[in-house]
Amino acid sequence: MATTTFIKELFDQHKKAQTAFPDNVLAKEFIDKFFDFLFIPHQQRKQNVFEMEKEFESLKSYLSTLIYDVVGESIKTQEIANDFFAETPAIYHKLLEDAEAVLNFDPAAKSIEEVMVAYPGFYATAVYRFSNKLYKSGVKILPRFFSEYAHSKTGIDIHPGATIGKSFFIDHGTGIVIGESTIIGDNVKIYQGVTLGALSVSKGQAAKKRHPTIEDNVIIYSGATILGGETVIGRDSVIGGNVWLTNSVYPFSIVYHKSEVSIRDSNPLPDVLNFVI
Repeated sequence: MATTTFIKELFDQHKKAQTAFPDNVLAKEFIDKFFDFLFIPHQQRKQNVFEMEKEFESLKSYLSTLIYDVVGESIKTQEIANDFFAETPAIYHKLLEDAEAVLNFDPAAKSIEEVMVAYPGFYATAVYRFSNKLYKSGVKILPRFFSEYAHSKTGIDIHPGATIGKSFFIDHGTGIVIGESTIIGDNVKIYQGVTLGALSVSKGQAAKKRHPTIEDNVIIYSGATILGGETVIGRDSVIGGNVWLTNSVYPFSIVYHKSEVSIRDSNPLPDVLNFVI
């Protein structure tokens, strides 16, 4: 009897749910198929132009189904899906710039194809750019499904509402967190374990900018934590490893922890850095 009562309670609770959810399996299949379509060479997938066009139409159908699950209106669904695929060339070329940034900056990267298929940071960035387009189109839940799937595969957590400029480079990537209202400029490089987060997790702050702004050409090394919606990291700055920042930094700064570790070396590193915590 107790079990029957619980099942009825659960059924009634599900009926009251205010949010429609997409098919979880279909969402994962779409994002991987779409990524492969864009970045796995057609020779490897043994496809000609006709077969690629057919697959592209199939992907449109995939996405339309997922959007309809959360939107529930056929006309609006079609408008959003058409807009997404109309923007696909622009998203693709922006991702090529991201891949080029990795290739140009990482000495371990031997080719742009290697970056596309073997770098988790590139995969996470690609899923972010797909998700961000849907997020800006007003689609609920589905972009989070995509971003959390990428998170589960790569350990990189990028909210689809974040704003990220061109030539974005994630190296290694595990443990990176980029919050919803984060703004990142062009040519920014981020290493593993970096958090771009909020100072407050109060629900009342949900509509405000809670996450930092990272201007152009900034490098943030591993383990750094930068918090707060008013925190701005000025352009061309370098943020050292394990730094904790809740205040803004001027452009062209170098921020680091002064190490107290003693090294047996008669020629210590010159103290040329200009911003010390």
